[in-house]
Amino acid sequence: MSGRADPFAILKEPLPSFSTKPRSEKRVEEEAVARIADENNFPSRQAPRVPREPRRKPRVYRTGRNQQFNAKATPETIEKFYKLANEKNVPLGELLRLALDALEREGASCAKP
Repeated sequence: MSGRADPFAILKEPLPSFSTKPRSEKRVEEEAVARIADENNFPSRQAPRVPREPRRKPRVYRTGRNQQFNAKATPETIEKFYKLANEKNVPLGELLRLALDALEREGASCAKP
C-alpha cells in the first residue's frame, strides 16, 4: 500500500444535477369522493358545526364599585337578572342593591313578633 485513501475523492468528481419532481396529478376529485361516501352511507369525520349563542352586549358603567361578588345561579336566573338591569337601565351592582333594599323592606314588614 502506497498511501491512504482520500475521503474527499468523491467531492472532486462533478456533482450530479438535482431537479424538482413533476407535480403529480390529482387522481380523484374531492366532490366525487364525497358523493360516493354519501351514496354508501359512510359517516363524515368532520364534527357538525354547533351554532353559537348570541353574546350579550358589553355593559360598561363607571360607578366607583370596586368589590367583586360571585354567586352561582341557574341560566334562567342570570337571564332574568340581566333583563331587569337592561329594563331599568342600571348597572348590575345597582340592581343588586335595589333588590336587597326591597328585600329588607319586605322583611321588616313581615317580621314575626
